[in-house]
Amino acid sequence: MSNKAPLLDIDVADWLQAFRSIARGTDERTLLTSNIPASGVGNSAPVVDYECGRAVASALVLANMNSLPLDWAARFSVGGINMNFFIVKQLPVLPPEAYSERLWAGLPTYVELIVPRALELTYTADDLEGFARDVGFDGSPFPWDDSRRHCLQSELDAIYAHMYGLERTDMKWILDPPVPSYSFPALKRNEIAEFGEYRTQRLVLTAYDQLAHGEVPDLERELS
Repeated sequence: MSNKAPLLDIDVADWLQAFRSIARGTDERTLLTSNIPASGVGNSAPVVDYECGRAVASALVLANMNSLPLDWAARFSVGGINMNFFIVKQLPVLPPEAYSERLWAGLPTYVELIVPRALELTYTADDLEGFARDVGFDGSPFPWDDSRRHCLQSELDAIYAHMYGLERTDMKWILDPPVPSYSFPALKRNEIAEFGEYRTQRLVLTAYDQLAHGEVPDLERELS
């Protein structure tokens, strides 16, 4: 990750990875990261780049930075409303070697679990075709389906909970600690208003249990 911008080092790739520098405490999530089509960006969207394995590295860091376990840590690191490079560089982003491991024998490696989910959540329009091709996917953009996207994101949250070595009780506390503590109050409040339940909590813990039992997480199958 670099915040350097040499004047003559022009990246000709047709997609970028950026994170939102605004991190309000009233938002559902603190750290928001996304791949975007190559375009001009300003101070509110700092760009992240990689020296090697750019597409796969981007997919992994994208999933990691958007995961609830990392977001929970990020909330303790932001004193105001600005998510700057010096904060991002200190967050507990997992190292590349962690992704070659697997939770149980017989399960795919973490990289095999994460990249397809990150790809589907990211590649929803033709203007990110370059990212999909760089990852090795030659299909059409994935349709936008709110329910499926919620399942995929919750599966990633559960995968990262296991990667960080969190117990189920740890993840339950991160999602919804007892009063007077709180972690994601806006997320909980908005979901109760929309769904009548704190749906992310239920989905993440269900996916966590699937992995703990040696199963590939599949929330759509479980909840259908």
